[in-house]
Amino acid sequence: MPTEVLESCLRRIEETDGRLSVFVHLDVSGARDMAAASDRAYRAGTPRGRLDGIPVGIKDIIDVAGMPTRCGSRIMPDHPVTSDASVTRTLREQGAIILGKVATHEFANGLPSLDLPAPPARNPWNVDHHPGGSSSGSGAGVAAGMFPLGIGTDTGGSARHPASACGIVGLKPTYGAISREGVFPLSPSLDTVGLLTRSTRDAAIALEALAHPSAADPSSVTMPWTTLSGGTSDAEGLRIAYVRHFHEQDVIADPEVAAGLDRAAELFSNAGARVDDYQLAAADEYFAVNRVILHSDAYAIHQDFLKDQPQDYGAAQRESLLVGAFVGAADLVRAQMRRTELVQQMARCFAEYDIILCASSMDPAGRFDDPAGTARTYARQARTPFNVTGAPAISLMSGLASNGLPISIQLAARPCDEPALIRAAAAYETIAGAMPKAFDPA
Repeated sequence: MPTEVLESCLRRIEETDGRLSVFVHLDVSGARDMAAASDRAYRAGTPRGRLDGIPVGIKDIIDVAGMPTRCGSRIMPDHPVTSDASVTRTLREQGAIILGKVATHEFANGLPSLDLPAPPARNPWNVDHHPGGSSSGSGAGVAAGMFPLGIGTDTGGSARHPASACGIVGLKPTYGAISREGVFPLSPSLDTVGLLTRSTRDAAIALEALAHPSAADPSSVTMPWTTLSGGTSDAEGLRIAYVRHFHEQDVIADPEVAAGLDRAAELFSNAGARVDDYQLAAADEYFAVNRVILHSDAYAIHQDFLKDQPQDYGAAQRESLLVGAFVGAADLVRAQMRRTELVQQMARCFAEYDIILCASSMDPAGRFDDPAGTARTYARQARTPFNVTGAPAISLMSGLASNGLPISIQLAARPCDEPALIRAAAAYETIAGAMPKAFDPA
């Protein structure tokens, strides 16, 4: 029953959160009330939705009524907000058990920092290493067994990075699939609500429940599908474009990461998929477009805070946000024009192929005592192309590196074709076999 599941999660939180710093606000009483309501619904044979009784951790840039939204920053007031974000309302309607708010990098941007109100979340595989970000608590909490569903955001890879670092599944849906009403923005031109789970099936069920448009978020869209979790999960006949230049030429990946990608290509081919090498624009072109748009948007959002209370930002965040002051109108127009070209180029790829296979992170997670190395692992990635184009993408564990930390692959599909993406991801999980876990609830 849901109460039993919740109590197991609460025990796990009590055992591990002192080391992992996942939660910034934990509502045990409220969660128990929600679990009791789920128990009653199941006993009556009338569960309220696909997520009834599922414990959830929510990134602390997403409003939950009755809890503060601090965004990992001193800038934001430490008092409860009065209304839910759209995604939070849907979680409640679906019967989910909201445990509380979990750690994020300051305003969902930058790197782990030690000069903020709460300590950074840590990696359940090794607490000396970061768990990825900016949805750091969402990823670490799922990997540690604190909750099976983490709600994050993804503007340049911020849900898929923790999935890569923590050995779980990170899904960035199509831009606009999940409403962002009530989510503090980093870059409205790029922001997407993302999902972190233990399996592709769990991610599919969550996306089925949460994908819907909102009048308050004009970028939200009605998806052309209603179910994701009941379809075929074999690779036979899939057409896969292997974009190996992202990790072999543009950003040279760790050899173990590269080997995991080659193995994935071979597994897909042996399972009946057509796998061809494919050339997109260089990764740096996507990074450049993303940087200009993100910095311009973020500075516009934060310029009053930066003027009135600059001292309340962490040093790294303040420096990052101020970069946007130097983005001119011509820079932004050129970036948007190049973005259109990149979208069109990727559309040509998807006219011939169902799926793109490429790297997610180029390295295992870096160490907290090596800030330069950590910054390097954040920058060395191939997630940003799918933020720029709006395509759905998913990060999946491919194994463990020799240092005992997870490594990953990434799959992407054409916008709004989550059914193909989920099919390919589920097929990969089957043909790759069971992966080790930081915590196995079984």
